[in-house]
Amino acid sequence: PLQPIDASMGKPRGLKAGRRLANHRKDQKWHDNDWKKRNLGTIFKHTPFGGTSHAKGIVVEKIGVEAKQPNSAIRKCVRVQLIKNGKKIAAFVPNDGCLNYIEENDEVLISGFGRSGHAVGDIPGVRFKVAKVAGVSLLALYKEKKEKPRS
Repeated sequence: PLQPIDASMGKPRGLKAGRRLANHRKDQKWHDNDWKKRNLGTIFKHTPFGGTSHAKGIVVEKIGVEAKQPNSAIRKCVRVQLIKNGKKIAAFVPNDGCLNYIEENDEVLISGFGRSGHAVGDIPGVRFKVAKVAGVSLLALYKEKKEKPRS
């Protein structure tokens, strides 16, 4: 390992300092959590989506999640079992009354909730949202532009 660079001396300069600076930069990269997350490849193992932006799953049950303080509401969510790896996740159902378009055992398309794996707003522990139901956009169903196909 490198000798610690003395703060009073500044960084090493000079004709033969290149390797030392390069190695120091390489070591310091590991203290940057975003860099570490990108380059270790653990995203493929530990996230439910396995590095992808969307995933399909089967609805296991409908659940109501209580909002965090100071809000008071029951946020409508669904428990979904992902098809690709069998992991169970909770996904938020956006818009007023859209839970009525979702039945148990429906195939849904799940996307992230916009904060790269963090819960959003006052919904604790919910990191994903429902985008499509049975191949039809939830927004299209909500705006009554399309109907859910009969299965």
